[in-house]
Formats: sequence, structure tokens, C-alpha cells
Amino acid sequence: MNHASAPPRPPLGWNTPSTRILIGLAIGLAAGMAVGGQAPHLSEPALAMTTPIGRLWLDALTMTVVPLVFGLLVTAIGSAASSASAGGATARAMAWFSALLIGACAIGALVTLPLLDWLPIPDGGLTLRSTQAPSPPVEQGAWFEGLIPANPVKAAAETSMTPLVVFALFFGFAMTRIREDLRISLARVFEGLVETMLVIVRWVLLAGPLGVMALGFGVGAQAGGGAAGALLHYVLTVVFACLAVTVAAYILVALVGRISPFAFARRAGPVQAIALGTQSSLACLPAMIDASSAMRTSVSVSSVVLPLAVAIFRAASGAANVAVAIYLAKAHGVALTPATVCVAVLVAAAVSLAAVGLPAQVSFFATIGPVALALGAPLGALPLLLAVETIPDLFRTLGNVTADLAVTRILGRPRSSQPVEASHAL
Repeated sequence: MNHASAPPRPPLGWNTPSTRILIGLAIGLAAGMAVGGQAPHLSEPALAMTTPIGRLWLDALTMTVVPLVFGLLVTAIGSAASSASAGGATARAMAWFSALLIGACAIGALVTLPLLDWLPIPDGGLTLRSTQAPSPPVEQGAWFEGLIPANPVKAAAETSMTPLVVFALFFGFAMTRIREDLRISLARVFEGLVETMLVIVRWVLLAGPLGVMALGFGVGAQAGGGAAGALLHYVLTVVFACLAVTVAAYILVALVGRISPFAFARRAGPVQAIALGTQSSLACLPAMIDASSAMRTSVSVSSVVLPLAVAIFRAASGAANVAVAIYLAKAHGVALTPATVCVAVLVAAAVSLAAVGLPAQVSFFATIGPVALALGAPLGALPLLLAVETIPDLFRTLGNVTADLAVTRILGRPRSSQPVEASHAL
């Protein structure tokens, strides 16, 4: 499976999947608010008709999460092992990517939890709750007991994502140690599994506008105008997590990359503008190469690290995924402990590294679903959140390319001990 970065997205238009889903959400919310406000006697029979439609569509999408995530993790480990054996720069880059991605996911949790305590989810956000009950809270001190699955099949059947991710990591690393012909054959099986799941997901997403419309109708009927306020609150929460990672990248590159924040900002600015305009890290690659050269980053390092970073290092996306999962957990009243949040951070980092090259709509479910399930939060509201993902996705891309430039500068910084000042980089 070719884990290249997704191609640049076309400009927002009426015929894009994201726009069709957004329109479906708008129609569903408007219809639900109209029925709930003007004809409340019709809301109950209307909900009886739309709720099963939304539930069936969501179940069809959810059924692909376990095999897709397991296959992605196994194939990603094999791909990472091959890349790491290709050279020292690649191995160092992979180590930095892994460490910084865990750090970015931790930042997502550290900024989202106090933010939601300070600005709680509005009343309309309670309608994001799924009819599916959240997982029971883990007893204090017993959170680690289920990390190693005694029965991986049972863990998959119960959608217990944390032990399943652990088993997938063991399986993937063990697969790299077996005889080459067996490893290649087994890898092809999992590549075929992933491709098959992606075909199913694309089929299900064709009905996305109808499914989201049905789910949005229920939210609009129950929350009225508060639903729009809750979705805006959600968008701002995720954007805040992405901006926190972007700021962290500036601080890290100044401390470790030996470059002044002003010089870095000067060279990163054009790249960030392209990121906001295209929502594609791949489209920013030529500008990132120019920016790295202007920052006197080693060409031999940047030529290896930047393409790899664009493909698999999505720091802001990892933080945003954790923020979404925490938001869902808070909306469902799930009790979050430091231990469960730490586990969710590690799951988010592992899944983010694995889910490279997936279309945006597919990766939204494949990367957030396991994190939410690790926290004990149901996935029923994910389609509604996907419909308003356009704005957060701008800031995901902004943070991703900024972190890509930062880690490239750190790995390829000049040997001179003098930092690069803004005047030197102009």
C-alpha cells in the first residue's frame, strides 16, 4: 500500500463530498428546528423515521473501524521498519516524528481539558450524545489491566481499541522478524484488507448526505437553535488545540533548532498561506523546500525529512483528534482520569502514524474513532462533526506544515552554535 500523502483538495465547490455532507447537515438541522419549533406534534413520528436511517448509516461506517485500524497499524509498522533501515537520517526522523507526535497529542489533551472546564459544552451540545451508552468508567488503579488483550478476537468484537492497538503493534513488529517471503505474503494480505475496507467506506460515504441529514434532524429537533451554537463551540475547541501545537512548534524550533522565532516565522509565512489555501500538506512541499533552504537547513537532510514529514507527521491533526475525542467524552459525561487520557494520547499517536494517505473523510473516522473508544465515548456524533470539519481542517494543515518545517530545521540545523536571526534570514 502506498502511504503517500493525500493529493491536494480541489477548491470548495457544490459537488465535493465535504460540501454535500455539510449541505445535508444544514438541511437536517433546519428541518429539525422547524419541526421541533413550529410543529412539535410531528417531531416524534419524524424522529421515528429518521433515527433508524442515521443509525444504520453510522453502523455501516463503524463496522470498518476495527479491521481498517488493525490493517493500517500492521502495514505502517512494516513500512516504517523498511524506511528506518534505509538510512540514518530516516531513522532519526522517524524517532523524532514518533516523540513529537506523542507530545502534540499530549498538548491537545492538556489544552482541551481545562478549556472545556472553563468554557463548558453548551446545552445544545448534549444532543450530540449517542443513544449508545458510554463504556463504564475504569476503576482507579485498574486502567492497565486491559492493555494486553487475553483474547484479541474478543477485544475486536467488543471494539476495545486500546488492547487491540497494543496487539496490532506486537503483531506488526513481530511480522518484521519473520522470514522475508512470509512477511511479504502476510503484508499483502493486510494491504488487501485495508484497500477493501476503504472501498466499503467510500460506498458508505456516498450516502453521507442522507445519513448526516437524518442525524442532523434529530439534533435540530431536540436542541433547536442551540445545536448551531454547540457545533460552533466544538469548532473553536478543535481550532484552539491546533493553534496550541502551532505555537509549540515555534517554541521548539527556537530552543532546539537554533533559529530566532522571527526568522522562522518569516520563512514559514508563505508556506502557511499555501496551507490555508489548499488544505494540503503535499501542495506545500515545494514551498517548504524553499523555506528550509532559506533557513540554512542541510539540503541532504531536508530532501529526506520533508517528504517523509509530509507523508506521515501530522502533529496538529493528532492534537485535534485527541480534542475531538475528549469533546465527545465530555458530551457523554464520561469520567476522564489522567491514566485513561494518557492511554488515549498514545493510541492517538499510533493511529495517526498509521493512517497516512487516507482521504480526509475516511481518516476522520479511522483516527478519531479509536481514540474516542479508548476514552469510552460512543461515536454517534462523529458524522455531525465531520460535516463541520472544513474550518478545523484549515488549522490542522496550518499546524502540520509548521511542525514539518520545525522538525526539518531541528534535524538539519547548521553546525554553527550561533542562532539564525531574523535579519540573516531575510
